[in-house]
Amino acid sequence: MTIQRTIKNLVGGAVIALGASGMTFAAEYSFNLQSFLPAQATIPSKIIDVWADKIEAASGGRIEITRYAAMQLGGKPPELIDQVIDGVIDLTWNVVGYTPGRFPSTEVFELPFMVTDARAASSAFWQMMDENIADSEFKDVKMLGVWVHGPGVIHANKEVNTPADFNGMKIRGASRQVNALLKQLGATPVGMPVPAVPEALSKKVIDGTTIPWEVTLALKSSELVDNHTEFTGPMMYTITFVLVMNKDKFNGLPADLQKVMEDNSGLEFSVFAGGTQSDADAPGRAFAVENGNNIVTLDAAQSAAWADAASPVYDAWIAEMSGKGIDGQALIDQAKALMSAY
Repeated sequence: MTIQRTIKNLVGGAVIALGASGMTFAAEYSFNLQSFLPAQATIPSKIIDVWADKIEAASGGRIEITRYAAMQLGGKPPELIDQVIDGVIDLTWNVVGYTPGRFPSTEVFELPFMVTDARAASSAFWQMMDENIADSEFKDVKMLGVWVHGPGVIHANKEVNTPADFNGMKIRGASRQVNALLKQLGATPVGMPVPAVPEALSKKVIDGTTIPWEVTLALKSSELVDNHTEFTGPMMYTITFVLVMNKDKFNGLPADLQKVMEDNSGLEFSVFAGGTQSDADAPGRAFAVENGNNIVTLDAAQSAAWADAASPVYDAWIAEMSGKGIDGQALIDQAKALMSAY
C-alpha cells in the first residue's frame, strides 16, 4: 500500500468516524432569538427562519442563531425588547405596541386607514427608522428590520357592518392606537398579546379581536368566532414589528460578520417581511371560507364612512406627539410620501 493511499484511508476513516459520532464544529458566535408565537406561525417560520438561515449561510457557519418560539426562555411578550437591552437574550422580533407609548414615532403606521400596502409601508418604515428613529427611540438596541402586517380584520361573535355595531362589544386591540380606534368607534378595547386571544374568545372574555387573516390559522380564531369584517382601500389598521439585537453582541462581532448581518437586514429584509406576512393572509381567509364563516367585505364607500368616524384619532395623536416634542403631522406627511413613492 502506498503512503498516499494509507493517508487517504486514515483521513477517510476519521471523517466517517466523526460523522458517525455526530460531532460537529461549533460556530464562532452563537446567539439566541426568542419570540412569542409558536414556531409554525408565519413570522417565525417564513420570515425569521429565512432571515436567520441566510445569516448562518452567508457567515460560512461562523454565526449560529438558535430560535426559541413561544417564550421558551421565559418572560412575557411585552418584556422582549428589554430582555434584549439587558442581555437576557440576544435577538428578538416583537410587536412595538406591546410597550404602549414607549416608541411613539412608530405609531404613525398604526393610525387608522393610514396604510394601503404592507410592502410600501414597510419600506417607508425602514427609511424613517434609519433616518432618525433608530438613533433616538431605539438607541439602546441594534435595529435590523421593521415591518407591518397586512390588513387588520375584525373577527367577532356577531356581524359587524357599521361602527354602531361595535356598541357594547369588547374587542381585543393590538396596540395603543388600535385601542384608541376601537374606543372612538364605540367598542370597549381590551389590550392583550395575541397568544392570549384564543382563550379570551373561548371564555367570552372578549366578543371579538382585531388581527390580520394570516395569524388566524395559528390562533384557530376562525373556529372560535363565525363573523369577519374586512375593508376596501386603506387598511382599518396595521401594527408595527421590529427585529432587534443586543448592541454589545452586535458590536462584538468582527467587521466582516457585522457586514453579513447588515447585508441581510435593513430595507430589503423589511420589505420582504411585510410582504411575506401580507401574502400569508390568503390561507387564513380561505380556511374561514371553507369553514362556512360569514365574511363581510365593506365596499369603498362603507369603508370611507369608517375612516371618517375614526378621524379624531389623528387629531388626538398629533396633539399628544406635540406634547412629547414630536411633530406628528410631519411624520404623517413623510410616511405618506414614502409609501406613495414606493
